[in-house]
Amino acid sequence: MKGAEPPISGRPSRQIDIVFPPLYAIIDADLVKTSELSFAEMMAESGVALLQYRGKHSTSRELFEICAVLAREWPRLTGNAPAGELPQASRFIVNDRADIAALVGAGGVHVGQDDLGVEQARAIVGPHAWVGVSTHNLDQVAAADKNSADYIAFGPIFPTTTKERPDPVVGLDLLAQVRRRTRKPLVAIGGITLDRAEDVYRAGADSLAVTRDLMAAPDPAARARAFLQTAARVCQSMRGGAAS
Repeated sequence: MKGAEPPISGRPSRQIDIVFPPLYAIIDADLVKTSELSFAEMMAESGVALLQYRGKHSTSRELFEICAVLAREWPRLTGNAPAGELPQASRFIVNDRADIAALVGAGGVHVGQDDLGVEQARAIVGPHAWVGVSTHNLDQVAAADKNSADYIAFGPIFPTTTKERPDPVVGLDLLAQVRRRTRKPLVAIGGITLDRAEDVYRAGADSLAVTRDLMAAPDPAARARAFLQTAARVCQSMRGGAAS
């Protein structure tokens, strides 16, 4: 999968100097079967570098306490430096709450269209944290391409059951259009399963955000490894095709 290229003229200068992780694992508090830390350990052992925690129904205190543990332990589990020491290949991201992300020293925050805007979130988490944003149409993508978002999430690619009020399905064709409209890292979101992963990567996604297909798997670590193997296979295939 490709990483970010130099910023397009006129766009705030935000450049990621690493290859964007091909799997973006999301812990949803409503789906946790074991402890959040145990799940994080399984993800780290499988080679996952990017982890998000989402607690839509958690209290602020609950969210703070869980995220504080994950923000502290994730760098240790993945063998990386603390979030402020760049560049690094792994990050722990807090969903929605820039204030919690800043308080616990997370590697970033992910915001939706109804949350704080990207620049507002940036003002809270600072210049070294990542700010990602969910988008659901081409106008939102265009706005995210011009602001300081470090990556753009786009979807839902397929129908999803992890959101209470999901946006309309966008599909692979529109994902491919988005790929042509931005050079920022592109994360595909919504209803992504292992059997659909190859098609999503080939449509242009740098990374796949996956929740239920990991958390509901009998062996989440094995499932994560299978996603990463798919990403590596597709990347090798696409490079081979470009060279031929």
